[in-house]
Amino acid sequence: MKVLLACEESQAVCKEFRALGHEAYSCDLYECSGGHPKWHIKGDCLPILNGRCEFTTENGDKHSIDTKWDLIIAFPPCTHLAVSGARHFEKKRESGVQAEAIEFFSQMLNADCDRIAVENPINIISGDYIKTYYPELCEKYGLPKKQNQIIQPYMFGDEFEKSTCLWLKGLPLLQPTNIVGKGEFFEWTDKKTGKVKRQPKWFFDALRTAKSTEERSKLRSKTFLGIAKAMAEQWGKLKK
Repeated sequence: MKVLLACEESQAVCKEFRALGHEAYSCDLYECSGGHPKWHIKGDCLPILNGRCEFTTENGDKHSIDTKWDLIIAFPPCTHLAVSGARHFEKKRESGVQAEAIEFFSQMLNADCDRIAVENPINIISGDYIKTYYPELCEKYGLPKKQNQIIQPYMFGDEFEKSTCLWLKGLPLLQPTNIVGKGEFFEWTDKKTGKVKRQPKWFFDALRTAKSTEERSKLRSKTFLGIAKAMAEQWGKLKK
């Protein structure tokens, strides 16, 4: 298969598809951190989203795709979409960044490709919020659109909890491969409200130890190895 991993700088999923012999490329505005620049396209993914294109990978090699991609797996930024940031939504509407994020997400989902998976946390794409504030975008892209599946790392052998939604087109649901424990949690008392709060420890550590907002975002959005392997092994064996 010719596979595009859109908005993936870690190359976690790209490497798993490559290991199975597929022609997979990651694409992101950032340089890849996965160690394989020959498989990474540094730049905007929209110009190559529909295939039938030429591009240069980060190591300088030139490539061309004569047809549309056989499979696209996209990881669009969730900063302006995730419901966890609802307290900032009014400002995001006023600045226009939320509308731009909806457009970008929708372009991933509506690309000219027969098999598409778009990954994000629980967000506004699937609910009534988007109908209330963005009726024109709903009409343009057929929104709201409910996710097809919610998966967790612990369903695929990684002892972590992170609700991950998948919007699928032409793809079967991912089947759990190795259900394990949910891992450690961190509890603390909110000084303002006095309420006890609870977060997965890996998530709490990412917030606490990251040196910048950019680094924190990358740590929080990483794809766990078990999920990456399941995507490659289950979706990579489908007939072209």
